Amino acid sequence: MARPPRLSLPSYPHHVIQRGNNRQPIFFEERDYVVFKDCLREAKRKCGTRLYAYVFMTNHVHLLLEPEQEGDLGRFMQSVGRRYVRYMNDTYERTGTLWEGRFKSAVVSQDAYLIMCSRYIELNPVRAGMVLHPRDYRWSSYHRRALERPDNLLDDDPWYASLGNTATERAQVYADWLETSVSGNEWDQIRKATQQGRVVGSDSFQEEIGSSVGRRLKGETRGRPKGVGRSEIAL
Repeated sequence: MARPPRLSLPSYPHHVIQRGNNRQPIFFEERDYVVFKDCLREAKRKCGTRLYAYVFMTNHVHLLLEPEQEGDLGRFMQSVGRRYVRYMNDTYERTGTLWEGRFKSAVVSQDAYLIMCSRYIELNPVRAGMVLHPRDYRWSSYHRRALERPDNLLDDDPWYASLGNTATERAQVYADWLETSVSGNEWDQIRKATQQGRVVGSDSFQEEIGSSVGRRLKGETRGRPKGVGRSEIAL
């Protein structure tokens, strides 16, 4: 049976996962991570896509992207993929497939679920047992969002921007919130929605998007994330 077309909507954030073929490594040394960032930067310039959060793992990457126009998400990922593959082939004298088929993605609602997805992304090295704290993993957006370290690759998402009146205040609120406990099924909800190409958001948001695209999308996430609104956090 033919798989349904990718759910990609302009002006909505998308959680994207791109894996190495057969889960093989896509990064081998520090220079590789730097080049991949350059590939993202060039794709942003060409495609007009905003990048809110990221993490580069050994054999896959997570990105939180917001395309501006129809088709921008696919063009963005194609630009990154082709440019990075050329670099890998030239550097390591390799041939063949680098990526595991097409990337996985899920539309994310522009509310508390957006910051929930950024936490999912930035805690990936912790879940994988690579580090004890996200600050100890170099290749993620945590350092800009929680520690105010410069990273001109990133844009501030609307929900993050609402966490405080200054950059320092926003970073502190966000860092404190990442230390709070994660609900029991939060990670599974995001993972499942992304693998199935659905929606991360409330039931009403899922129904709204499903109605707009003529597909049933409800059922991947339930309830509202707790403790991520500015009024719910002690500033």
